Amino acid sequence: MVIASMLFVIGLLMLYYGAEWLVKGASNIARNLGLTPMVIGLTVVAFGTSMPELVISAISSFQEKSMIAVGNVVGSNICNIALILGLASLFTPIKSNSSIVKRDIPVMLGIFLYFLLISFNSKIGRLEGATMIGGIIIYTWLNYYWAVKRTKHATSENNNTSELAGDKIEYIPSMVKQIALIVTGILFVVAGAQILIDSAVKIMHTLGLNEKFIGLTVVALGTSLPELATSVVAAIKKEMDISIGNLVGSNVFNILGVLGTASLIRPVLIPGGFIQSGLLIDCLVMMFISFLPWVMMRKTNALMRRDGIILLSCYVGYIAYLIVKTS
Repeated sequence: MVIASMLFVIGLLMLYYGAEWLVKGASNIARNLGLTPMVIGLTVVAFGTSMPELVISAISSFQEKSMIAVGNVVGSNICNIALILGLASLFTPIKSNSSIVKRDIPVMLGIFLYFLLISFNSKIGRLEGATMIGGIIIYTWLNYYWAVKRTKHATSENNNTSELAGDKIEYIPSMVKQIALIVTGILFVVAGAQILIDSAVKIMHTLGLNEKFIGLTVVALGTSLPELATSVVAAIKKEMDISIGNLVGSNVFNILGVLGTASLIRPVLIPGGFIQSGLLIDCLVMMFISFLPWVMMRKTNALMRRDGIILLSCYVGYIAYLIVKTS
């Protein structure tokens, strides 16, 4: 138990630093391509910080531990909005681009609804996985297209990109160093994910906990550490578009990219049934919590500290529900 716990912490640290290096390298390359802060947050940074979820869910699917894969994604999405966005808005009110409210959050909710519909038969097959991978490709392309379109009408976007690289993320001019960071980050994420999965399963068996609970809580919180660090620091640095864009984009990638990849490797089965296992309730909680920021931001495009308190209260309530249900 002690050794497993130590390995679990080591796995988390490898995931954290691996994702940090990956994001730093990818963001520098994105800056060289002239991408805007919002697009970097929604795509490059979001996908980079979701690498732990991707690797863990892929390995879990390959090892036929599908409830860790699904629980990790659903739990991470709840954690991203309720805990991380809540914490970020406590440090400073988060004001974001109106496109987050008008387009990005509704798109995220629509993707959640699609996931809910295809999960009712307690299985996500390879065909559904292929549609999800196709969806993340389209989502990424559309974000790039909209960014290019906005840039043509507002040259100030390029200045924002410079602020991102120079303030929030250290600028590294060397392309060799950028690629080295990406490769090293991927290696750390992959190795850390394997260590995390193995140690989590051992702890789970020792404590008598089920895979879904571990995936929804411990693993989900652990794999959300990159999003936590990125979004809180971005909020403190006044990079609001990066903070909320990272979380919305990460949630989209978790469903489409992570579960899509896992189901392509091996069809994701939900033991005990989607409804009977209680996963339906977890998914409804995920949708409700993700809907709250839209309600809070629809008039002012901003999240205030009181909104952060509400989101954090929702997360505490959800964790309490899981503990009571498991006990």
